[in-house]
Amino acid sequence: MSRLIVVSNRVSVDKGRGATGAQGGLAVAMNGALRQHGGIWFGWSGEEVEHFTGQLTLARADGFTTATIDLESQDVEEYYNGYANRTLWPLFHYRIDLAEYENEFGRGYERVNEQFANSLVPLVEANDLVWVQDYHFLPLGERLRAHGLANRIGLFLHIPWPPTRLLVSLPFHERLVEAMLHYDVIGFQSVEWLESFLHYCRKELNAEVDEDSGTVRLGDRTATARAFPIGIDHKEFMALGETGTARRAQERVTGSARNRTVVIGVDRLDYSKGLPERIDALERLFATQDDMVNRLLYVQIAPPSREDVRSYQEIRATLEQKTGQFNGAHSDVDLVPIRYVNRGFGRAELFGFYRAAKIGLVTPIRDGMNLVAKEYVAAQDPEDPGVLILSRFAGAAEQLTDALLVNPLNHEEVTRALWTALHMPLEERKARWSALNAVVRDRDVIGWAEDFIAALRG
Repeated sequence: MSRLIVVSNRVSVDKGRGATGAQGGLAVAMNGALRQHGGIWFGWSGEEVEHFTGQLTLARADGFTTATIDLESQDVEEYYNGYANRTLWPLFHYRIDLAEYENEFGRGYERVNEQFANSLVPLVEANDLVWVQDYHFLPLGERLRAHGLANRIGLFLHIPWPPTRLLVSLPFHERLVEAMLHYDVIGFQSVEWLESFLHYCRKELNAEVDEDSGTVRLGDRTATARAFPIGIDHKEFMALGETGTARRAQERVTGSARNRTVVIGVDRLDYSKGLPERIDALERLFATQDDMVNRLLYVQIAPPSREDVRSYQEIRATLEQKTGQFNGAHSDVDLVPIRYVNRGFGRAELFGFYRAAKIGLVTPIRDGMNLVAKEYVAAQDPEDPGVLILSRFAGAAEQLTDALLVNPLNHEEVTRALWTALHMPLEERKARWSALNAVVRDRDVIGWAEDFIAALRG
């Protein structure tokens, strides 16, 4: 049986059910797939060294091997903070105004992809499947082919793929996408992102594209592009809900809410998540309805990320200012309407917070999928479920059609959805939740990984 070789920017090993609050969808899926298939998870250690050596650090973890390398500080600045997070991330999230195009970033990105290829090739055996994760490694497949690797190699993109008219603003965009076509399978989280990719290949590369099968032919290369909507580990997440940690977290929120309806947002602090826009929508609600401070509590959990990048420093400052101004205008002497928490929590605690909240507010401006929406649905009490308000610009909106879908940039629309959710009858809440939960339960992360691996086998 062939092994699975996973490549990602960082390696995140599960140290026990619910033990690591940082376990995101990628970590959960990769741990599960590697436990089942065996193999290697390869990536950056997170450590910096004065001079890159390519030396591998190997360890065993629950039936598979982890292999990590250290990077130079210049590599981290140019490849990760630079090209990945100041060029590709904003552009792929439709924020062309924030994208920075620096030659040094592009050179660092190419250099690190070559370093990854050099270090990875000796680890790969003839029948191994290589599964590369995300926008950090768009050209890695090409570099692996240049080193003579003939294995089946796949790429899954965890973020959106932008429309052609935006992508062409990227210098050397043709070269980047041509490099991607060295992968055998290219996966996207939604049909919208898939269609944008196929449109680019046809229009800008003059590739032969079969829309029905997702086949893209360019010269002597053939790749298959498909949508693989990612899910959560439903069974594992529900088990966390049975823990004392989850119950205590629920009681903390419920007890301190003082009979107010709890609205929750859980988002990494990022300009793509639409956090300031949520406060603007709440401002409209509080301005038009009397005594809302006694009726509604908004809990926003927003752990910081990429704090070395200026645009992330700016979004944090903006959000803190808006939150302070809102609370100053709408608080009572013993009540505040917004609790803004700038740190992360374990997944068992989050389960409890979700269960305590009668409204889940998930309104990114653009998001590849958004697993918070799915976790919120899974955590609800079937006899008294909450209401999910979801951005139509999140990849999850293609599946979670029974949520209240909104345009997060239309503050009035989000305000109306909040009002609707506050007054939604139990019968309708249960009907919507039942349909949403069936999707979350039946299309989980384990099935997602198996679908991609099956496609990669060919």
